[in-house]
Amino acid sequence: MCVACTVSAQDMTHYKKIIKELSSAKYRGRGYAYDGANKAGRYLEKEFRKAGVDEVVCQPFKLDINTFPGKMSVSVDGRELEAGIEFVMREYSPGGKGTYPLYYIDTLNYDSNKIFADLARPENKDAFVVCDFFFTYKHAEDFRRLQSKEGCQNAGLIYTWSDEVLKFYKAYGERVIEKPMIWVSSSFPKAAKSVTIDIENEFLQGYECFNVIAKVEGKRHDACYVFTAHYDHLGVLGKKVYYPGAHDNASGTAAIVTLAAHYAKHQPEYDMYFIAFSGEDANLRGSEWYAEHPMAPLQQIKYLFNLDMIGDNNPVQYCEVSDPGMEGFHLMEQLNGKNRYFKSLNRGELAGNSDHYPFAQRGVPCIFLENEGGDAFAYYHTVLDSWSNAYFDSYEPTFKLITDFVEQYK
Repeated sequence: MCVACTVSAQDMTHYKKIIKELSSAKYRGRGYAYDGANKAGRYLEKEFRKAGVDEVVCQPFKLDINTFPGKMSVSVDGRELEAGIEFVMREYSPGGKGTYPLYYIDTLNYDSNKIFADLARPENKDAFVVCDFFFTYKHAEDFRRLQSKEGCQNAGLIYTWSDEVLKFYKAYGERVIEKPMIWVSSSFPKAAKSVTIDIENEFLQGYECFNVIAKVEGKRHDACYVFTAHYDHLGVLGKKVYYPGAHDNASGTAAIVTLAAHYAKHQPEYDMYFIAFSGEDANLRGSEWYAEHPMAPLQQIKYLFNLDMIGDNNPVQYCEVSDPGMEGFHLMEQLNGKNRYFKSLNRGELAGNSDHYPFAQRGVPCIFLENEGGDAFAYYHTVLDSWSNAYFDSYEPTFKLITDFVEQYK
């Protein structure tokens, strides 16, 4: 087997070390409160330099983002709920403080006129409206009205989910709505009387982040390969709860650092760029910025690999491929069929769900690799996506598939 297709014990050790470091409390979930993402970026800059690359550049950009770095308390009829498990905040929610009555939406006998008439009564003044989250999609206009101070006098909204452990998001956190919006688990009581909240948010305007870009010079400079992964994650939910993000996406970030170390030792034919993006969980902000301000012309990219959540144990590898990337994908299928890196490559529809998408939109041959559906994937966007729940099975076959492809792709 060619040297490009081997993974040493040292690679795996290095890979695990980076995941453990990035998912530690030191980086506070690699979000924007407490400067967690930027601390992680500075760590990665050092790791790329230690890997022996020829150049490391930090590319700054700015974003607006809502955060929850302070008080985070919700109680129902005197029982305190556990942050990150029994409740989370919608990413664009403001904070709030006080005790409020609860008004439950009757989803079986839904009548919007009755609901707004009820909420106009004095006894329901400043109520928090409780409803099943997915039901709200059926009556989106009504629930948009409930989010507005002008539209209704309710104080906030509580949406129930069926998930045992709630997911937290950042994608639409570039704004703050007028009323608090809280997501709660299925354990939320069906007939409680009141909710007490003490929640602090902080909206960061023009917050400066940066992409970390490492380069290994090849023998030729007329084309290049690009390897990407986002290093940011969801940050914190109050002072005590942080989202470790071991699988999402310390796993992909660690993989591109070990790939950089590999190619620093074995000079490739073409230049190679290893880009750790920030701002992915804030709606692909870092990759969009880079695609608009690339270090090398996008037309020179032979192939781009985006690694997002690749450290799991599903033997079937999920992927998405741009139209110009399909020729390369057929080679990957051949290599995978020959070497059995994975049982199969399950190609899904191209979507704006990770950092490959801004490049796919601009005609770059690219593939998104994500090991979804395994045991670690069950903890996606939850506080349980931690080092103790990490899996590493898919790292080695991913590494081998990529290096094998680069060796043979013409």
